[in-house]
Amino acid sequence: MTKPKSASLGALAVSLVVLLACACSSSSSASAAAGASASVAASGCQQVSAVLADGPDPDSDPVGYAEAQVLPLRHVSAPDPALHAVIDELAGAYQQFFASNGKSSSAKEAVSVASKKLNSICPGAAS
Repeated sequence: MTKPKSASLGALAVSLVVLLACACSSSSSASAAAGASASVAASGCQQVSAVLADGPDPDSDPVGYAEAQVLPLRHVSAPDPALHAVIDELAGAYQQFFASNGKSSSAKEAVSVASKKLNSICPGAAS
């Protein structure tokens, strides 16, 4: 009668070990996925920051700066969907600002809104 009881305890112990191993593996996989996602976003942020750092001085030539940003922003390959959407929004806003020769207040506001969104994902990128 003691043999079946000890066999049950052994099976329970093996089950616990397997369960713990699965739980540990799952959490490390989630951590690795989160790290990869952060790395992808960081790469996109570096690309967009480099684009926005190039071109005419935005304070002395805002229209020329806007024109200089449109195509390079459209060529940034950001695999993160949220970042990609904000980059497209900013490129479109710069395109509108340039098309209005800097005279459209709605285009200027669109640039401001898109820049703030970009900075929320990539702090300082549009500063």
